[in-house]
Amino acid sequence: MKDLQHDDLPFYHAQSDECSVFETAQANGLPLLLKGPTGCGKTRFVEHMAAKLGLPLHTVACHDDLSAADLIGRYLLKGGETVWADGPLTRAVREGGICYLDEVVEARKDVTVVLHPLTDDRRRLVIDRTGEELAAPASFMLVASYNPGYQNILKKLKPSTRQRFVSIGFDFPTPEVETPVVIRESGLDPARAAALVRLAGRIRALSGMDLEEGVSTRLLIYAATMIAGGMSVDRALEAAIIEPLSDEPDTQAALRDLAAVVYG
Repeated sequence: MKDLQHDDLPFYHAQSDECSVFETAQANGLPLLLKGPTGCGKTRFVEHMAAKLGLPLHTVACHDDLSAADLIGRYLLKGGETVWADGPLTRAVREGGICYLDEVVEARKDVTVVLHPLTDDRRRLVIDRTGEELAAPASFMLVASYNPGYQNILKKLKPSTRQRFVSIGFDFPTPEVETPVVIRESGLDPARAAALVRLAGRIRALSGMDLEEGVSTRLLIYAATMIAGGMSVDRALEAAIIEPLSDEPDTQAALRDLAAVVYG
């Protein structure tokens, strides 16, 4: 495996022992499920760990139309000939890399069937179209993520699928962790970055408002980047936090009032 210096890695600030859990799972051929709200750092965590371990990373953003063929591969017409093209899951198995399925619960049901042989002691990928059965090398790792708080009754991950994975629960970072992240990623000064994180904490603590989720660390970094770039705080908050969080005028007004209290 490639040995990278810390400064060469995609930046990720550990919240607990998640890096150790990831490394142990990878070393022992165990699939890993990351559970947590949108924008809390799950994807960056996988990017960081793939680089740290020196493994190729194939990321798939799952959606309603994602099929098993999209992951495994299909025959394509090229130059008048029909040729087989591996999908990202097959490439990861062949290379011994990491396949990361972001929001796996959004994919079609036939995707789960394909994953099952890779998430038990078989560690096999069957490609019916080519007649191949690939044995995953020791370095291959399957990682998936989903947001359990956002999924409705039609989008829950089945217990039979969840129990095939080792799992790590993610949440928004504590202020002591989140503030340095915002500073590093945006270049904003510590005082204004800390104020953004305080605002995020107030929003996340709200109840009874029409918010599907609290403000993500990603949105805080967007707002901080705009402020560091010279935009006024009010306009940056409007564009990067208030508008993305809700379309409801009453909810937006309540968020503006809360921002005024924090920044007052």
